[in-house]
Amino acid sequence: MVTSVNGVGLPIPGWLDQLRSTMDDPGEPYRPTELKRRPAAVLILFGEGADGPDLLFIERAAGLRSHPGQVAFPGGGHEDGDRNLADTALREAAEETGLDPNGVTILGDLATVEVPISGYRVTPVLGWWSRPSSVGVVDPGEVASVRRLSIAELTDPANRYLITHPGRRFGPGFLVGDFLIWGLTAHMLNGVLTRGGWQRPWDEDRTFDIPDRYLGRRA
Repeated sequence: MVTSVNGVGLPIPGWLDQLRSTMDDPGEPYRPTELKRRPAAVLILFGEGADGPDLLFIERAAGLRSHPGQVAFPGGGHEDGDRNLADTALREAAEETGLDPNGVTILGDLATVEVPISGYRVTPVLGWWSRPSSVGVVDPGEVASVRRLSIAELTDPANRYLITHPGRRFGPGFLVGDFLIWGLTAHMLNGVLTRGGWQRPWDEDRTFDIPDRYLGRRA
């Protein structure tokens, strides 16, 4: 595993060059409406782990009323004390995982995604983990687990699926062991992997139904 030396941050690695070259074009906002939504941000944090380049995820607690058990990027709603949405993403990541925000170099934002079901406008904030810190579950009532998944695992064709949503809607999906990534997080992840040039061909006809436990149902 690569670590910082004497508290000096690691330089941004070359494997992020292609992704960084796309940051001038954040993309078109998704589902923009005139309705008032609360600003929010998630932190898409790239690091260098034991298995190579990776990303940080949380698994939401199963007892939550909203999105129980789902895998997500750390993040949440903007608060008055936040100077900007990067501050929001870093603060929420610290509260959820114990991450040291001072060890993150912000790379930029991508286009905002409007999420009508939750009433948020979510902005993905990309970061490089220049001074890695220990992370883990801070509040078990909110977060069940914290994991770093390698880009190699996420792009492995054996771990890729077309997720079947209720109403026969479809979207990208990733299944790494028992860690299922779908919905908004999978859409963001799929876009970032494409921007970075890391995607690998996979069987896009292979489908996976969302388990009832993620939909607030009982089997």
